[in-house]
Amino acid sequence: MSKIAILAEIKNRFKSEWVLLEDPETDETLNVIKGKVLWHSKDRDEVYRKARKLCPKHTAILYTGIQPEEIAVVL
Repeated sequence: MSKIAILAEIKNRFKSEWVLLEDPETDETLNVIKGKVLWHSKDRDEVYRKARKLCPKHTAILYTGIQPEEIAVVL
């Protein structure tokens, strides 16, 4: 995928996957609005390996599935 995609498109196309975005656009609370999809996979570690290999300057990694309530996200 070489074009900029909005979050709704990304979630629809890559259901329950980890997605690596280049040059993400965010809102004032740092929620991703859109970005260029560089890589996607059901395997989180694969996406992190790809990010290290590509070394893009500005990135975001998203999970497009539903997170269980018992999981806490730490930034």
